[in-house]
Amino acid sequence: MERKLLMNAENDFTKIDQSKKVDQLYLELMQWNSALRFMGDEIHFLEHLLNSYAFEPKTPNLFERLLDYQERVKKAKTEESVVATHIRKHKNDLGGMLECTDDACDLTYFQKHAKLKAEWTACLEDFQNLKSEIFNYAGAILKRKKPDL
Repeated sequence: MERKLLMNAENDFTKIDQSKKVDQLYLELMQWNSALRFMGDEIHFLEHLLNSYAFEPKTPNLFERLLDYQERVKKAKTEESVVATHIRKHKNDLGGMLECTDDACDLTYFQKHAKLKAEWTACLEDFQNLKSEIFNYAGAILKRKKPDL
């Protein structure tokens, strides 16, 4: 009888432990998803900025730079969508982690999670660099357009 109670206690601990692991990964996925939604809003803003009249034709290399920035923003938008899809898929797959009964199975989920984290991080870092470039360029143009007082 004691052995049966001990085995049940071990199984309950494992289930609780697995549930905590899943909750931890899920919370991290939700944070990543939130950052990507914000990135989507920023992309929308940049698209409007790059298509606005803030950039005058007399600005040197304007057309080429604008095309480059627009293309890179479009690429960032696609990448954001791809990463968001991967996050959704991984989130849906996490339920299978509750079925894991050994560390090898857990390891597979943690490896997928780490790979997705690297993909998410690279996506955000690339976008932050692009955004900084665009803002620096736009800021220089807007300063030149400032009316003389």
